[in-house]
Amino acid sequence: MKKEESQSNILIYTRKPLDDYTESLSNSIHFAYEEGSDDFKPLNNNYGILFAQATINQEDIIQEKGLKNPFLCHKADGGFGIMAVRTDGHGRADQESRGQILLWISEDLITFQCLGLLRLHKDLLVREVKCDYDEQSKTYEIHWLSEAGDSYCNRLRSLKELQEISLAEPTESYSFIRPEVQISNIAPGNILAIDEVIGKKFRTKWTPLYHTETHIPDIVYATSKKQVEVVTAHVIYSDGSSIEKEVAWEVSQIDCSKPGTYHVKGKVIQEEYQFPLAIGYADPVILPWNHKYYYVATNDNKNDIGIFVRESDTIKGLFAPGFQERIILDLNEEKGYIQTFWAPEFHVIGEDLYLLFAVSSKIWGPQCHMMKLKTGGDIGKAQDWEEPIRVKKSDGNFLTTNGITLDMTYFRADGVSCLVWSYRKGIGTPLDTGSMLYIATVEEDNPTVLTSEPVLLSRPLYGWENIQGTINNEGPYSLVMDDAVYITYSGGAACGYTYALGLLTIPRGSDFLDANAWKKSSTPVLSYYSATPVYGPGHNSFFRDYKGNLIIMYHGEQELVPFGTRCSAMHRVHINKAGVPVFDLIPERDLNPQLSDLTLKVVVGSPS
Repeated sequence: MKKEESQSNILIYTRKPLDDYTESLSNSIHFAYEEGSDDFKPLNNNYGILFAQATINQEDIIQEKGLKNPFLCHKADGGFGIMAVRTDGHGRADQESRGQILLWISEDLITFQCLGLLRLHKDLLVREVKCDYDEQSKTYEIHWLSEAGDSYCNRLRSLKELQEISLAEPTESYSFIRPEVQISNIAPGNILAIDEVIGKKFRTKWTPLYHTETHIPDIVYATSKKQVEVVTAHVIYSDGSSIEKEVAWEVSQIDCSKPGTYHVKGKVIQEEYQFPLAIGYADPVILPWNHKYYYVATNDNKNDIGIFVRESDTIKGLFAPGFQERIILDLNEEKGYIQTFWAPEFHVIGEDLYLLFAVSSKIWGPQCHMMKLKTGGDIGKAQDWEEPIRVKKSDGNFLTTNGITLDMTYFRADGVSCLVWSYRKGIGTPLDTGSMLYIATVEEDNPTVLTSEPVLLSRPLYGWENIQGTINNEGPYSLVMDDAVYITYSGGAACGYTYALGLLTIPRGSDFLDANAWKKSSTPVLSYYSATPVYGPGHNSFFRDYKGNLIIMYHGEQELVPFGTRCSAMHRVHINKAGVPVFDLIPERDLNPQLSDLTLKVVVGSPS
């Protein structure tokens, strides 16, 4: 396709299932941009960006969907339309989608609005589709092929007024030519030329962020070494965002008693936490508390029995050889604490510190509990914690009597306290609902009792959430920022390489119990494609270290296997140019070693 100098070419495509990249992942919309003539570079690490949503049958069971043969077009009023044929979870013809296609619109190919299904015919299955805008008639002409190979056309004046579509008209055979590109194992859709300004923003958004420049002052006038030691580096990233990083300056080169000019070498400092931090520890959490750090996690090494805490003056000390951990809740058959001591989290609620976790009695079935640290208590002493309390609804009943509850978390924003947790019914049966995220309010002085009815926030409807036999929305954790509340959560195989982090976002000042006010991203914000070398990154938490760095902690695995050993990991969270958190800035891209060695011109006394 020809393009003007001020344009970029964009390719839309799906992938073919291959090795680890399953049908659930490959049957989604991917994008690539042109680097040179007929040379396209995959975006988002060649991982899907738009996924079809599953349907839910009359028995409340999720029916996975995929998509094929996507087509990208311009909208008449600017922006883009995206069409695709919906398939079943294996990429086959979907009887539930007869006569219909999927439709999204987007202004910038960064954010997308799914308009759902557009009906082209009352009965025929659609094989592929394309769309052209006719300037003369001011209508979109939607050409499509049936599964039998017959050609049809529908007309539509607006991509937002789907009910106004015309009836399908048979047409002469219409050509659906797929472009040939140099990307292996894909099923190409079409190529579209777009404005270069939009194209640059599009590429930046879907290209992993990386360190591009390091700036320091041209000259520093100093009378003491301390004045040099505090000089930071201005580190710039590929989207234009930046952060100040500390530098280890070799100040021994300076003699402050001798005026003159010194050229002082230094290296940008980045706290890097090598993976794995702790082998066999999942759902990890670190709490900065009273000038110390406390680490707690699901302990797979103990068959998930007991809650163990580590304490240290430094983060690295939590994982150094010879670390010590103390058990603060042990197996107790009399009290019914017997198995699935899962996902412990520290949270300050009001004036008190609580531990939120799930546990089962003799009959398997984890349920959400809380226990409070006694006033002035020692986190690492079991006797300093009050008895666990199982969380209840406002009517005094437990959260569920016919399912499991787990992975409870807490946040407070705009004067409102909320609990978010995962609920699942029918696990291990044909009536498995999959795990779902619920939210409700509580009061700070009694957080074990809800003050509102639970509200469903999310179900695992995307292919990356419903994969390898695991139907998961679990492990929620909040990040409260000035303009929005973010909830990361986990989907996919909890003990496998496809585990990934999804994202729910709501503007500050919203009604947190309004499920429609939350925006759910179709694309994972951290996956095994973006967290190299961590496979199956998931069940995360956030904390700020004592220097103010925002850290994401999560578990992952060292091998690309269906079921592996879960290990703790962490890295820094970056805030991008748009003010949005970036969760996948792994250390290799956070700091380029080739841009970390610096030389600073320091003048002591009068300039020479």
